Amino acid sequence: MKPYNVLFVCMGNICRSPTAHGVFQSRVEALGWDAWVTVDSAGTHNYHPNSPPDERSQAHAAQRGYDLSALRARQVTGADFEAYDLILAMDRDNLALLQDSCPPQHQGKLRRLTEFCQIHVADVVPDPYYSGSNGFEHVLDLVEDACDGLVLHLQESFPRSTP
Repeated sequence: MKPYNVLFVCMGNICRSPTAHGVFQSRVEALGWDAWVTVDSAGTHNYHPNSPPDERSQAHAAQRGYDLSALRARQVTGADFEAYDLILAMDRDNLALLQDSCPPQHQGKLRRLTEFCQIHVADVVPDPYYSGSNGFEHVLDLVEDACDGLVLHLQESFPRSTP
């Protein structure tokens, strides 16, 4: 079966999108979907090329059992629109930037991550960069919820492919 590729996108790819990358990768591995689902993250801006995730993001994620240390920031490229089956923006601003640069035939791949939330009612995953500890915890709450919803979405979309 063809792999299903998921890309998480925020502005600089050091807080929200690597958090989502790490959480969803954990879900994929726990389900044994590693051979079927690939996960990556990127930023709409090239502010932190090849940098690891923000130390606060890493610390808060580690407290919940997620290791983000191997991830490195990169900017979204034109090739990403073809390579990924689902491109999930953390907020409306980054979604708009993606929509502006995405070829028409791939626009249907673009969505907001919070569309998959099952428990929380949230329009966006807010940027925790200038917030305190509570901001990073809130991001994790939203991301975990949305990633669980994304798992359900994949199970419903590909019932014969998912274990």
